[in-house]
Amino acid sequence: MLIDRFVRVTASAVLSMMLLAAHPAAAADDPDLIFRKSTVFHFLTPNDKLATYGLDDPAVDGVACHYTLPEKGGIAGTFGVAEQVSDISLACRQYGPITFKEKFAQGDVVFSERRSLIFKKMQIVRGCDTKRNVLVYMVYSDKLIEGSPKNSTSTVPIAPWGGSGEVQKCADWLKN
Repeated sequence: MLIDRFVRVTASAVLSMMLLAAHPAAAADDPDLIFRKSTVFHFLTPNDKLATYGLDDPAVDGVACHYTLPEKGGIAGTFGVAEQVSDISLACRQYGPITFKEKFAQGDVVFSERRSLIFKKMQIVRGCDTKRNVLVYMVYSDKLIEGSPKNSTSTVPIAPWGGSGEVQKCADWLKN
């Protein structure tokens, strides 16, 4: 009896932790879901989907990135334990005057998200091509044991916006 109760309590605790890990509380800087499209039909469980999200660069006003990633359905996807694949596309664009809020290092993380229960995460990082005055964004996934060579890159030339001829230099905002 005591062992059965221990097993039930432990199983319940593990399931609760898995559900919390799969669906973290929304934060103010979470990406915005733009839309989802089903790609693989599952009869009694959620379908596999492609989801497109948008987010603003937290350190650079006037730049937004959109990325599309696969979301596994099925039973494992329902409980948040499916390891998601690393096929992620990225596009970043200037949508207003570019102003830097803070200094940043080459490869600083703009956004990060878990892609499996424990071992894999997706990251969007930022850099500056100082020669061309272009912001460079890269999305990739990494894994605790072995990384993934799958990645995508997008660039945003820092251009004047509206009537202003003033253009900031990303090199001036790099940390040494």
